[in-house]
Amino acid sequence: MNKKDFPIFNEKIYGNPLIFLDSAASAQKPDVVLNAMEKMARTYYANVHRGAYYLSEMSTIAYEDARKTVAHFIGAREKDIIFVRGATEGLNLIAQTYGRTLKEGDEVLLTEAEHHSNLVPWQLLASEKGIIVKFAEVTEEGTLNIDDFKSKLSDKTKLVGITHMSNVLGTLFPIKEVTRLAHEAGALVLIDGCQGIVHEKVDVSEIGCDFYAASGHKLYGPTGIGFLYAKAELMNTLQPWQGGGDMVKTVTFEKSTFAETPARFEAGTPAIIEAIGFAEALRYLEKADIEEIEKHEEKIMNALKDGLWSIKGVKPLGDMSLKKSLVSFNIEGLHPQDVAMLLDKQGVAVRVGHHCAEPVTEKYGVSSSIRASIGLYNDLEDITAFIKALEKSKAILL
Repeated sequence: MNKKDFPIFNEKIYGNPLIFLDSAASAQKPDVVLNAMEKMARTYYANVHRGAYYLSEMSTIAYEDARKTVAHFIGAREKDIIFVRGATEGLNLIAQTYGRTLKEGDEVLLTEAEHHSNLVPWQLLASEKGIIVKFAEVTEEGTLNIDDFKSKLSDKTKLVGITHMSNVLGTLFPIKEVTRLAHEAGALVLIDGCQGIVHEKVDVSEIGCDFYAASGHKLYGPTGIGFLYAKAELMNTLQPWQGGGDMVKTVTFEKSTFAETPARFEAGTPAIIEAIGFAEALRYLEKADIEEIEKHEEKIMNALKDGLWSIKGVKPLGDMSLKKSLVSFNIEGLHPQDVAMLLDKQGVAVRVGHHCAEPVTEKYGVSSSIRASIGLYNDLEDITAFIKALEKSKAILL
């Protein structure tokens, strides 16, 4: 858990040290991840599952070992881990497989805080199949209104989709309680874990959910890789959503029969090098100790919250005290894009916009906000520098 593990922090931005506060979008990569990927590419790269030679065997072993690493990281069985390009693909996969078993009038219950990746796929399916998409309210503080959720949950609800942690509000959602309530109503549960899994230990067997999706690049791994946890017993009953190599048992001119999951949903050549890098990132996190990371990040977040409150005119989206790893905010009288541009000139990287969650952003009466999000490599010096840069930016603009 050391900034020195991440080579990008040796770079200067306009002559300034890099203060990276956009880990919620994509985290930086430690040397061990980059080295593992380069080693694989240089010394034992080959396609997996199909080559009858040494390099292919070595590559296949490493790829399947990566699946084992992911399964161990979240307390799952290996056969329940499907490699995908990222959480977006994982969420779409469920919409295009389980979602296609739904019929007109069936309901999908989401929350108002969902990322577009767990909202748009269901809207597309609704326009095609006539299913009904409902939304449970988010409170002014940024938490799930559990009473509203219960009131909208019914025997027509076939699936509940919920974020583990909002990428706009930075608040954790009660995924265990939601899973219990959904199952009591006969609905399956799909969790977008992109933000939550980075900042607290996840055990899917303890949560009890049916599906859990996350992206490697937010977990200090590479882009182009992620996983979908999905119970094999259910997935083996569903039609594949992509056809191609490796996902079939037999193919004739008349018909095809399909492999069992996870191969059933991994058509074509997978992201082999990226899977190896992803597994190395998870091993790095386990070595650093998730609980120690949580303690460290809590200290950094407390300093961030205190610093923001010290600046007159800062208006956070939701209750500042509830935020786990990020704060979305505006400064009264200033456009967030202008602030972000001035921060960039001082070496500070933040996110600006609706953060791919436009409905919940607009719920708080804004179309755009500045988002500062932390990673395990951030330290108190970063926060001090950020607050100083923010105050300087404000002074310039006002």
